[in-house]
Amino acid sequence: MKIAMIAAPIERIPPNKYGGTERVVSALTEELVRRGHKVTLFASGDSKTSATLDASFPKPLREAYPSPGEIMKRIQTTLLHLGKAYARQDEFDIIHDHTSYFGMSFAQSCHVPVVATLHGELNQDNVAMYEKLDKAHLVTISQSQRKLAPHLQYAATVHNGLDMQHYPFGNEHRGYLLAVGRFTPEKGIHNAITIAKKLGMSLIIAAKLEDQYKEYFTTKIKPFLNDKIRWVGEVNEKQRNALMSRARCFLHPLEWAEPFGLTLIEAMACGTPVVAFKKGSMMEIIQDGKNGYLANNIAEMIRAIRNIDKIDRKYCRNYVLQKFSAKRMAQAYEAVYAATLARQYPFGWIYQQHLEARYPDTN
Repeated sequence: MKIAMIAAPIERIPPNKYGGTERVVSALTEELVRRGHKVTLFASGDSKTSATLDASFPKPLREAYPSPGEIMKRIQTTLLHLGKAYARQDEFDIIHDHTSYFGMSFAQSCHVPVVATLHGELNQDNVAMYEKLDKAHLVTISQSQRKLAPHLQYAATVHNGLDMQHYPFGNEHRGYLLAVGRFTPEKGIHNAITIAKKLGMSLIIAAKLEDQYKEYFTTKIKPFLNDKIRWVGEVNEKQRNALMSRARCFLHPLEWAEPFGLTLIEAMACGTPVVAFKKGSMMEIIQDGKNGYLANNIAEMIRAIRNIDKIDRKYCRNYVLQKFSAKRMAQAYEAVYAATLARQYPFGWIYQQHLEARYPDTN
């Protein structure tokens, strides 16, 4: 199958540091190539892939336009990126768009089937767009993600997956709690600090700080940093994996209905159990009492952490290897692609004629 994989251009594929969606796109692309598909990845020029890379710009937009005042340049470049990808639509059997609402207007006029994975939150503004621009076949990354807009026409739900060989297993911990992500109120790192203080335990924070959240950092985070509660900055993959494989527990005290917690499966892949607030997709990732704990509030999270050594670290890793691997994700998307093509070309012989007309060497 000839597949166009369109990544959002904000980070390279895979990301050097923070970038959950970009890590998923990379894992999916590489696995599809391994499975024999001809994939063209539309991403920044510094991306690393075994697929054919089509880059309309040399650097990811986060590096090219780092200033908050350059947001319009980011938007303009994103639209150029999408325009170039969709202009090549006749070369592909299917287009897989990971740019969320940015790509919907392009998909609306595209005559090749478009699968669009919704990596972010569904809210009133983008749901209105999905209602009007409804040609793309939408894929959610969790069942909970659909709750705000159950009426949209979804093709499937496919949980995110990763290439687990990149995650080292740690059977023993060094006693510290760990929080990884971005400094935003929704991610709840201020809650992790409160929990660590109440427990008297060490907390390592590996998080990205963006300009728009500096006030949150200055008021809710910085005053509480000390020798026991440390911020080590935005880490790369090797540094993050080392931290995860040695942590006693991974904390995810989020304050929003997160559609998927990628850092949770990364932590479990390293053997580290997780404790999260019972919100969003957490119930689809965490088996309460087996690979971590679900909590309703800070008091319950504290009790869970006190019992965290009851969790088998080997079980944590085996669980995610089975349920959240890149192979399983790619198989699920292959099924989505096949069903999407069948809807567009309902009779096999018509679809075969379509392929033969476009690719004379199909047989």
